[in-house]
Amino acid sequence: MGPHALPGPAVRRRIRSLLLALTLGVLGAATTLVASPTAHAAESTLGAAAAQSGRYFGTAIASGKLGDSTYTTIAGREFNSVTAENEMKIDATEPQRGQFNFTSADRVYNWAVQNGKQVRGHTLAWHSQQPGWMQSLSGSTLRQAMIDHINGVMAHYKGKIAQWDVVNEAFADGSSGARRDSNLQRTGNDWIEVAFRAARAADPAAKLCYNDYNVEDWTWAKTQAMYAMVRDFKQRGVPIDCVGFQSHFNSGSPYNSNFRTTLQNFAALGVDVAITELDIQGAPASTYANVTNDCLAVPRCLGITVWGVRDTDSWRAEQTPLLFNGDGSKKAAYTAVLNALNGGTTNPPAKSGQIKGVGSGRCLDVPGSGTADGTQLQLWDCHSGTNQQWEYTDAGEIRVYGTKCLDAAGTGNGSKVQIYSCWGGDNQKWRLNSDGSIVGVQSGLCLDAVASGTANGTLLQLYTCSNGGNQRWTRT
Repeated sequence: MGPHALPGPAVRRRIRSLLLALTLGVLGAATTLVASPTAHAAESTLGAAAAQSGRYFGTAIASGKLGDSTYTTIAGREFNSVTAENEMKIDATEPQRGQFNFTSADRVYNWAVQNGKQVRGHTLAWHSQQPGWMQSLSGSTLRQAMIDHINGVMAHYKGKIAQWDVVNEAFADGSSGARRDSNLQRTGNDWIEVAFRAARAADPAAKLCYNDYNVEDWTWAKTQAMYAMVRDFKQRGVPIDCVGFQSHFNSGSPYNSNFRTTLQNFAALGVDVAITELDIQGAPASTYANVTNDCLAVPRCLGITVWGVRDTDSWRAEQTPLLFNGDGSKKAAYTAVLNALNGGTTNPPAKSGQIKGVGSGRCLDVPGSGTADGTQLQLWDCHSGTNQQWEYTDAGEIRVYGTKCLDAAGTGNGSKVQIYSCWGGDNQKWRLNSDGSIVGVQSGLCLDAVASGTANGTLLQLYTCSNGGNQRWTRT
């Protein structure tokens, strides 16, 4: 956690192929296309719904609130991952140099494990919440104290923590893209690398993460600086396994739809990504759903953690940013997240059929029943031909003729949508939403009838999602 300010520039895209489990739901005779992570019925809690796609949905837990039955009932029921809010930070675990105290941290850890939850470790090396003795150190003495702290905490939890935020918030706010001027930074620019190498040696089984805020918008300088560091670490073999995006979205640091691009680009470097401290000012249901779908669209997104249980438990309580009201009741944002995790449907998946445009009443069609790679798709009067019969696979593909996939020829507006031999790329994976849109996993853009056309022969392309009738589809 930390204060939030706006940063600056850059752009890039990623190409990667990993599985995304998607299927279709049927809602009556002419039904809307929807996504379903698995073939079984929807789950009724956040953690169980996230687990369907191999992810977690977690929360931050404060040891002092474990005596609150409303708090623990919600946390125990809804979440399958726990992060200690403050109890594993430096001042809590090593209040005096060389004298470790895990009383509060163990209380959170033990509650989590006893309730069947995995635990994220937060955090080992940070400029903030340092005890007085550490604040007074500098140079090589501080460097050694950092290493000793990492060794001491990780030894206590060796083999027990799923992910560690090894280093937290090391980049400066604003548009400089520079490192934060901290006592740790002043020990030498290699301090982050040293921390990760020490952490790997201390617990080889734990995933090692770098964690920061205001790094969700791909165009911001802070994001680009973090990206450059992770790329360098991967190229040089520095042991980094994941990147955490705190995602404290508010009016000063708003959600941007390019967050998915950010997650994709980091994942393409060969690291996992995670949303680690999510809260959103005012808890808008649509934004919560968008963030959830962003994680679901990136195969290497491990899961989502909200920073607190109820609004009254939030470090930003005045912004009412969480999924539960202070009395423990569920908000609309809760339902939006649960629906997104469940893929928007409780119905069994449909495996094949026609795809009809809502605006045109015409079907997704391969012109002339062609089979050549690169054949651009069109709208055409619906009929029973095999060139209009589409099969939906658990890998997120939409196939025709059994071996040809719905394929995006690019990632920008106007990119051709065609058929191509199936090969498993993300440009052949599609997210089928409850509003009827079909979104490319790689691009984040919608399947679109060019110029809102409705006539036979209207071509299909990718375009920014607008919820128009030319971007909504039903199965007949």
